[in-house]
Amino acid sequence: MYCIFFFFLLACFPLCVYSDSDSDSVFLSEKQELLKELEHLKPRLEPLRILVQGPVGAGKSCFINTVQRVLLGRNVSIALESSTTMKKHGGGYYPFVFNDIMGLETKGEGIQIEDIKVLEGHVLEGYKFNPRGPIAKDDKRYNPRPSPGDRIHCLVNIVPADAISRLDDSVIDKMRTIRKKASEWSIPQVIVLTKVDNACEIVSQDLRKLYHSKKVKDKVTSVSHKLGIPLNNIYPMKNYHAEITEDTNVDVLILMALRDIVNFANDYVESMYESSDCIQS
Repeated sequence: MYCIFFFFLLACFPLCVYSDSDSDSVFLSEKQELLKELEHLKPRLEPLRILVQGPVGAGKSCFINTVQRVLLGRNVSIALESSTTMKKHGGGYYPFVFNDIMGLETKGEGIQIEDIKVLEGHVLEGYKFNPRGPIAKDDKRYNPRPSPGDRIHCLVNIVPADAISRLDDSVIDKMRTIRKKASEWSIPQVIVLTKVDNACEIVSQDLRKLYHSKKVKDKVTSVSHKLGIPLNNIYPMKNYHAEITEDTNVDVLILMALRDIVNFANDYVESMYESSDCIQS
């Protein structure tokens, strides 16, 4: 398993074969290429909707803020809204939106499983999820006839690398339930494995060692087994947290994941238009 995963990492992150003296310029070039690719993205449907879910403290808001920071090239304020539109450097907006939901907590707390109606577009932006009960059909934020543009087009599971073994079984069950529903709708799914620097001291000292860390490999394998998502849809990374200056290594990891996420979402939209699923439910 480790050998397979090692080659998977090399295939996905070929930059790690460069020497330290060359890596800075190579990573910077890769960052610019990734930004250009996202800048010129023209999806068939706008905006692409990306739902972010995960346990409390996993780093959902931090991930969204990090994405926005990398795209803008500067620090940003904390994302407090349930829907975040990504601004472009120099003005305008990217054609994708991040939707954040209440953290998944232990049994009896956090978001209600019934609220996974959000995947189908039944929950409109601005709805405040209630841990005491799911959205009612007579709520003004309930959408009885969602269009393809109201649906979620990619599900992003945020999991902290340093706490996988400590996640409560009820939280894992909630994530599996939501993932199963997404699978029924053929919605693409990925895992963003955050806090890799907390999971491995070597990676904490040098993020470029991420691809050679046995501890990180173990974490990726573990979360893949727990949630049933394949290895090539798992993206280990570090979010910006207390850092003031930018780190190209962090930026490239974020952008590589983001490129795949929006492409997966766009592929899903294309498949909707090619099938009868595009008809309003």
